Amino acid sequence: MHLTKHHGLGNDFLVLLDLDGTASVAPADAVALCDRHTGVGADGLLVARPGTHGADVTMVLLNADGSRAEMSGNGIRCLAQAVFQAGVVAPPALRVATDAGLRTVTVVTDHDPRTQRLSVEMGPADVGADAPGWEGGQVRRAVHVDVGNPHVVLQWSGDELPHRDELIAIGRRIDSATPGGANVELVREVADGALDMVVYERGVGPTLACGTGACASAAAAHAWGLAEHNVTVHMPGGSVEVVLGDPVLLVGESVSVAAVEVPWPDGPTGGIEEVAR
Repeated sequence: MHLTKHHGLGNDFLVLLDLDGTASVAPADAVALCDRHTGVGADGLLVARPGTHGADVTMVLLNADGSRAEMSGNGIRCLAQAVFQAGVVAPPALRVATDAGLRTVTVVTDHDPRTQRLSVEMGPADVGADAPGWEGGQVRRAVHVDVGNPHVVLQWSGDELPHRDELIAIGRRIDSATPGGANVELVREVADGALDMVVYERGVGPTLACGTGACASAAAAHAWGLAEHNVTVHMPGGSVEVVLGDPVLLVGESVSVAAVEVPWPDGPTGGIEEVAR
């Protein structure tokens, strides 16, 4: 199996180009490949399949635990970079079918042979119902946001965002209590309307960055009156720019890390479709 590895602000992915649609990848395969001690290591496995409904390619995303996710803002930039580098589609634009709908990724700049800055048309960010059950302590407000995948955004009132152990405790509690699970973002306003954010991703745990989470946090902050339409979101792995609208525009980097050859048994091990939520 030939894979490439990429990361968007430290949120890392393995990409498999299956452009004839013949590869069989099971949830257990994603778990094995993404394991950071016995596998290659990644937050998720992206499979690029033949495009449908006018798309150049179709993206299937399996989280590190083998579950299937609808969308990833960092992941789709990584997948686009892999497709461009393989010469499958010429830049600057790539149309990608996802479980959340059609998305377009566009190269903004090439910083160097390994690094591209790309924009993604993310679709709408729908700020939904408040989640008062998660308010209290240093959580001032909480709200559900849909960016093609589910999020719960918490406004943190402390001077610093919580560290890993507290983030895991909060994230696990909210994720497990939400039907179908949810990504959980904790945000605080900083200078000039920018946001600091940490994230607990459904199916993964804490990650260094989350593209859909940045969009959800920007939309929630705007609804709370904390941010304008153009929002810089700072995360442990780096920063992205979010331009709110319909569609929301996400702009950030993707870095090519390595090409990887993995010995793989012949024959099907189960279908990707088995893990769809």
